[in-house]
Amino acid sequence: MLTIERKIAEEILAKPAQVQAAIELLDGGATVPFIARYRKEVTGGLDDTQLRNLEERLRYLRELEERRAAIVASIAEQGKLTDELKKEILEADTKARLEDLYLPYKPKRRTKAQIAREAGLQPLADGLRGDPTQKPEEVALGFIDAEKGVADIKAALDGARAILLEEFSEDAALVGELRSWLTERGQVRAKVVAGKENEGAKFRDYFDHAEPIKAIPSHRMLALFRARNEGILDLELEPTTEPDQGHLEAEGRVAVHFGIAQRGRPADAWLLDTCRQTWRIKLHLHLALDLFGKTRESAEDEAIRVFGDNLKDLMLAAPAGPKVVMGLDPGIRTGCKVAVVDGTGKVLGTGVIYPHEPKNQWDQSLAQLAAWSRQYGVNLVAIGNGTASRETDKLVGELMKKAPELKLAKVVVSEAGASVYSASETAAKEFPDMDVSLRGAVSIARRLQDPLAELVKIEPKAIGVGQYQHDVNQVKLARALDARVEDCVNAVGVDVNTASAPLLARVAGLSASVAENVVKFRDANGAFRTREQLKKVPRLGDKAYEQCAGFLRIAAGDNPLDASTVHPEAYPVVERIIKACGREVKQIIGDGAFLKTLRAEQFTDDTFGLPTVKDILKELEKPGRDPRPEFVTAAFAEGVEDLKDLKPGMVLEGRVSNVAAFGAFVDIGVHQDGLVHVSALSTKFVKDPREVVKAGDVVKVKVLEVDLPRKRIALTMRLDDPIGEAAKPGAPAAPGGGNRPDSRGPRRDNAPRNAGPKPGGAPPPSNNAFADAFAKAKRN
Repeated sequence: MLTIERKIAEEILAKPAQVQAAIELLDGGATVPFIARYRKEVTGGLDDTQLRNLEERLRYLRELEERRAAIVASIAEQGKLTDELKKEILEADTKARLEDLYLPYKPKRRTKAQIAREAGLQPLADGLRGDPTQKPEEVALGFIDAEKGVADIKAALDGARAILLEEFSEDAALVGELRSWLTERGQVRAKVVAGKENEGAKFRDYFDHAEPIKAIPSHRMLALFRARNEGILDLELEPTTEPDQGHLEAEGRVAVHFGIAQRGRPADAWLLDTCRQTWRIKLHLHLALDLFGKTRESAEDEAIRVFGDNLKDLMLAAPAGPKVVMGLDPGIRTGCKVAVVDGTGKVLGTGVIYPHEPKNQWDQSLAQLAAWSRQYGVNLVAIGNGTASRETDKLVGELMKKAPELKLAKVVVSEAGASVYSASETAAKEFPDMDVSLRGAVSIARRLQDPLAELVKIEPKAIGVGQYQHDVNQVKLARALDARVEDCVNAVGVDVNTASAPLLARVAGLSASVAENVVKFRDANGAFRTREQLKKVPRLGDKAYEQCAGFLRIAAGDNPLDASTVHPEAYPVVERIIKACGREVKQIIGDGAFLKTLRAEQFTDDTFGLPTVKDILKELEKPGRDPRPEFVTAAFAEGVEDLKDLKPGMVLEGRVSNVAAFGAFVDIGVHQDGLVHVSALSTKFVKDPREVVKAGDVVKVKVLEVDLPRKRIALTMRLDDPIGEAAKPGAPAAPGGGNRPDSRGPRRDNAPRNAGPKPGGAPPPSNNAFADAFAKAKRN
């Protein structure tokens, strides 16, 4: 049996010693960002992705070991733990396999089989199974006992069959074999529930759909499960593309496993019928539920991964920087909420304008925006992409034309989660006297300045860049997204003298309460001058300091190194470098030409090896560098403001709002994101859309098709693609709309979508020995 360390090492392509070292660090309270950056020598250079996978698998395998121990103890307590069974349990490598082995020994309510055993029918079941030459009816005569509830021959045989059904269906080897077979050959078949055609129109692509369970994409599986949960579709897991033939094959596999066959003996037919019922009554439903559960879990994991990737891209989007920004939260009846913030995010002024219906105060709104822009020296205008976004964008565009001296630039910003933030406890603490509606405009302005610093204030799930996010395991989703946020914050680093408590709480080693203490200490004692001062913050102990210090920046502090990613524990290395070159720290920082002449090997010791010294030299070249890209904006086309304005063939600029497994959604400024199917992202084959685009990217797209009734826009990034071709990327929308659609898109092969016999068609001849043999046995 492989140890946990060896299993994980194989999965993440590392050595067991590396995994063991990482586990010891994690168990000791170290965080993934800290281990990835500052313990490379210890782990052999495991990166944050490997460490996150390690952390997740470690949790699963430890749960597996706990369950294994509980099962061994339970069976031993029953006095049924044999050496062979214990060996099988110890070798089980999945929870499913463990539960298969435990099933016969799992305490359960009284079953028909238990009642039959109590009635003394076990010998009848064993006798017929062991010697099929006996006639079932004649043998059963000897087991009739009215006092025990066995009234006649039928009751005796039914009881014996109940015993065999339970024994057969709880055979771990058979269950495992059939699970593997059904995983490989099974077909997910969807049918619309009669009378639900109109109600479930959004799912009409699946009204008659079949697909191999092993090949179905995660987003499609989640769409099918949602449709089933809403009562629109019936889902079945059929064995093979020919269900009747597949069921026969499954029954044959049960028979072969137990050595049952039609050889003309009196009990053969009875035993074969028992095999049939084992599959039809017991195993098919059990395995279908099991595999649907497993497939759903896999689909959820993929959806969570996509959500996490999109969240990372959004949070690491280019910051506009310390500019004066006017945030506009568009609205029609309630007006457009306006907030102006300075370069540090401090609110300078707020208000409401009513340029749209019903008040139509267009000119007054222009005058007010111009006045605020002059008063506060506005550089950028951030416009939320919700209701009335394009109308408000047009308003700002007119302002820019009429008052070019203001030198304004406008950017449409995703307002996902802004309303959640507005009503949150965090917003209430920041702006206790500000109207809730105005807080959203502040958030929109600030997220343009620094997306990361603002988005950390919002629960990750509320940011809404996932697919089917409400259908997945919410605990697992929250854990995965929190990990992504933590990785993003620590990759960029945090200015300890300007960061909010929510941002500080995402720094490795800092809890929410300690982050609050950092802010309180800063407010009471002034800006931090050195990282060493952090040790004076209440409840920020040595372990927390070790974890967080390297990720906290102090600009213009007493020690230039405090503004870098060099950890305080490694300052002695820098001192050796200074001593060797005879120059001051300030003189070597940023001197790339000089730093490249130094050999990292000269400065290693028993504590700090080559990886750390190389990182230090690289950091000294550009201390505190921001890994995020440069800030750019997308320019929406004039006159294209609504779905009706789009025409096939138009080439437009837009911003990627979301990336799913099947393609990318692009905001082109018409209130409805268009889909660039994965097949239309590039002239080359693309397996993962994120290989080509990420959330926040500015891209050029061409309109392929506009479906007004269903509000769908098909786009392509291959600008030479012809219009009106049959292979244009279609995309069924996500139930519920928004940025969570489902898409099957164009096929990459010529296989039909719905595998299965055509109405009235004859089934193809079978070449399966199990099915043919069992069918022949049944006929005889």
